[in-house]
Amino acid sequence: MKVAVTGASGFIGSRLCAELKSRGDEVVALPRGAPGDLSGIDGVVNLAGEPIAQRWTAAAKERMRSSRVDGTKALAAAIAASDPRPRVLVSASAAGYYGDRGAEELDESAPPGDDFLASLCVDWELAADGAGVRGVKVRTGVVLDRGGGALKQMLPPFRAGLGGPIAGGRQYMPWISLADVVGIYLAALSDEAWSGPVNASAPSPATNTEFTRALGRALKRPAVIPVPALALKALFGEMSTVVTASQRMVPARPLELGYKFRHVAVDDALAAALH
Repeated sequence: MKVAVTGASGFIGSRLCAELKSRGDEVVALPRGAPGDLSGIDGVVNLAGEPIAQRWTAAAKERMRSSRVDGTKALAAAIAASDPRPRVLVSASAAGYYGDRGAEELDESAPPGDDFLASLCVDWELAADGAGVRGVKVRTGVVLDRGGGALKQMLPPFRAGLGGPIAGGRQYMPWISLADVVGIYLAALSDEAWSGPVNASAPSPATNTEFTRALGRALKRPAVIPVPALALKALFGEMSTVVTASQRMVPARPLELGYKFRHVAVDDALAAALH
């Protein structure tokens, strides 16, 4: 395949591009802004977006929305205008689509939440529909790899023995290994049976306490120092809801479509991510 990728140099994008090249695909990295003519491209992966991990000022929220919604609309319009069109658009979304849902099990049929991230994800997914080709929306959980994402930020305090459960630790955390999120993107590109929303998370979501204990075991460090929700909100403002919200997300569609997860237990995923 000839695959065009936005966000090709990012945390997921760089690994995905390497995997595409290793299987013999040609990769075209798309710049930010106008994507240009996509004629002759077989598939498009859309990973671009302003980082979520920052204080959510009004200006930051606008950048997050514009980079995802407006950027995806422009990409979809370019796909629709191409002749011949790419056959598929695989576009990123996030577990934040579901909002804060406690212990409710969330497969792809669950309705969206009503907070900022949920609204952003809804509009982000809708923007991809204008492409007029087979579309897959990848609602991604917390991606585990020491080289980036949330785990990279967690490692310094945990290695110092200062890690612990956040905001009581009862909230569910929909985690996934980097190898599996890349595997889902590859399957979505290649298999025409994949379409619509898919949850990119391991079949066994962990509570924050369970994850904290697993990370402590992996690092052979204590992980018992609690982090109160009020302290997080004081530090990060509204952005703290990213780690205090609960999403018991399960990958019903990937499993139905025959995807075989490499890592189904959080201890195994962390061992692979760290070692």
